[in-house]
Amino acid sequence: MIRHLVLFKLNDGVSRDEERVRTAVRAFETLKDDIAELTFWECAWNITDRPIAYDFAINSAVADKDALQRYLEHPAHQAAAAQWREFATWVIADYEF
Repeated sequence: MIRHLVLFKLNDGVSRDEERVRTAVRAFETLKDDIAELTFWECAWNITDRPIAYDFAINSAVADKDALQRYLEHPAHQAAAAQWREFATWVIADYEF
């Protein structure tokens, strides 16, 4: 199994209450229904106000490296990620467990 973690940091001046942000969150929330390779999926807003914290997180899992690649290339994933590129930066970690 591979764990796929993504942490998003909203750009300066961007609020989670903006419609474009809410739309992007909904796009990620629906990926679990759209992409068969996902064996585990959760995403949520950070609940702490620590200055080093990121704003939004995705915690997911796929069976193997091939499944991860199919997930990354899936049109629904590509469309959702494209929305976040407009207003956030992120870091990613993929590891086997």
